[in-house]
Amino acid sequence: MTDTALPVLYSFRRCPYAMRARLALHVSGVAYAHREVALKHKPAHMLSLSPKGTVPVLWLGSAAGEPVLEQSLDIMLWALRQHDPLGWLPGAGAGMDEAMAWITHNDGPFKRHLDRYKYPNRSGLHSGQADRDEAAVWLLSLNARLASQACLAGGQWGLTDAAIAPFVRQYAHTDPRWFAAQPWKALARWLAEFEGSELFASIMHKHEPWQEGA
Repeated sequence: MTDTALPVLYSFRRCPYAMRARLALHVSGVAYAHREVALKHKPAHMLSLSPKGTVPVLWLGSAAGEPVLEQSLDIMLWALRQHDPLGWLPGAGAGMDEAMAWITHNDGPFKRHLDRYKYPNRSGLHSGQADRDEAAVWLLSLNARLASQACLAGGQWGLTDAAIAPFVRQYAHTDPRWFAAQPWKALARWLAEFEGSELFASIMHKHEPWQEGA
């Protein structure tokens, strides 16, 4: 049964893109049906909605004017534009432009280095150290920002933090001892607060893979 009265989120617990989509959906309070995806057995319905075959995918329903959101940032923005009780969305203009600039770098150069660092063999590399060090340059700029303010978005958590934190977490967990030894105390504090938060716990519940037709 694929029809539902609620939006449907196809997700995978450990995917950083899916994490940030879930963060925004949770904070917005928008009700949705969660469908956990087994990556080796992707649901046919998800693939019919989004042939790219990656999560997250948010299906708004057959009656919606724009029924499928295939990009995590689009899901975040959609959810927060429905309801933004914590004020995660920056104001229009310079605030949003700055947030998007940080997120664009995260999703582009930083993510490419992260993938090569975490999975060097996939890129034909013997080691991901060079990409680890290239990515670290940007993390030091995040650290400098966090040394002067509590969060990337300013005095409180916001869109920029939620969009970037899952990827910094993935980087940190690739070699935790090395990460802990680096001179980015403010960044480490920010990440630890995120991982220890009720918000993070709320979006990391384990779900059994959704069974099509169940």
